[in-house]
Amino acid sequence: MATRTRRPERREDALSRTRIVAAAVELLDVTGEGGLTFRALAAHLRTGPGAIYWHVANKDELLTAGTDAVLAGAMATDVAGDTPQDAIRSLALGVFDAIDAHPWAGTQLTRTPSQPSVLRLFERIGQQLRALDVPAAAQFSSASALLNYILGVAGQNAALARSQEPGTDRAAVLEAASANLDADEFPFTRSVAGQLRDHDDREQFLAGIDLVLAGIAGLQ
Repeated sequence: MATRTRRPERREDALSRTRIVAAAVELLDVTGEGGLTFRALAAHLRTGPGAIYWHVANKDELLTAGTDAVLAGAMATDVAGDTPQDAIRSLALGVFDAIDAHPWAGTQLTRTPSQPSVLRLFERIGQQLRALDVPAAAQFSSASALLNYILGVAGQNAALARSQEPGTDRAAVLEAASANLDADEFPFTRSVAGQLRDHDDREQFLAGIDLVLAGIAGLQ
């Protein structure tokens, strides 16, 4: 009896890498990084772990691919016709919103700074700095400052949001935190307690971007 040869391309019809990554993102959004296992992913996809390993080598590869997927929209932001400053703001806000919706991605981005998403973000920022005619000697530092601010603040915001139970009154938590500070040790923080309580995270994030851009403008 003739033996049957395996045809790898048939697996692609039933289970693609894109489908696996999309399912991993869904699982990460619900369970976080700790809940992403090949067994859980296989159950989510109603397949066997071996079928997943056919397309993805390990969990790290899945996390990298998932992060790239959720940031794809931010990377593809159409900035045609925008000023370089507005293009940077749009890009930054797109990343902020993506990490806010998928907090685990913020952790992954800071943990693996050389992954494709970070490099693409750095490239997009750098192109806009060139359009601003930032001196060549200052472009690397300027792009790095913006990159670190975007990833750091977006990741911190997402981490703080995850640290609270669903339905928590954010304003009440912030007010209580500032009210409990010692007035002698934290006079400034106590003086801005109202702003701390009432601030909008996205508006504050963009205000920080504007401060960085203002500093960069001073280099020209």
